[in-house]
Amino acid sequence: MDQSILPTFRFPPGTHIAQAVPPMGQPVTLESPGRAVMTDLTHVRAATVAPDMLLAQARQTMIHQGVRLLFVVSEMPDVAGLITSTDLEGERPMQVIVQRGLKYEELRVVDVMSPLDSLDALGLEELAHANVAQVVATLKRLGRRHLLVVQAAGSHHGPQVRGVISQSQIERQLGRSIELLETAGNFAEISASLTA
Repeated sequence: MDQSILPTFRFPPGTHIAQAVPPMGQPVTLESPGRAVMTDLTHVRAATVAPDMLLAQARQTMIHQGVRLLFVVSEMPDVAGLITSTDLEGERPMQVIVQRGLKYEELRVVDVMSPLDSLDALGLEELAHANVAQVVATLKRLGRRHLLVVQAAGSHHGPQVRGVISQSQIERQLGRSIELLETAGNFAEISASLTA
């Protein structure tokens, strides 16, 4: 047998695709470091969509990728904005339909996305000194389900979106809903609402 060729075999019945399993780390609590709830884009590939893509296609991309947020990118790696599942299903599509006389099937991502300059961001350095309770309070104060984390400009690049924090991920990691935190303003109020 030729030593340069690797041995192969045929698939046996019942073969499955390996499923990604998140690493089991320390359980996340409100006192955990804020970075514990950030999706680090240096470890997880960002899900993207083109601004001229139809909303129906963007929805399918979200379903396929298993995400509720897509970065809108015309040319990698420059970010133009975001589109979330809320943008697809909320008031924005209806407003554009009424204002411009379009049909839903004609709407594109650019019609309902949030431009980058309209979004709130959190510095990576700030997050390094925060806990999960502070992250939750910030999301609630801004009234957003997602928050971008930005790494400051370096010597060879401008500022970079380094991560994403999402309310749904925090809920998964905490193992409980944080929907009741709408009016919670400080750590004591957040803790009290979670234990109630």
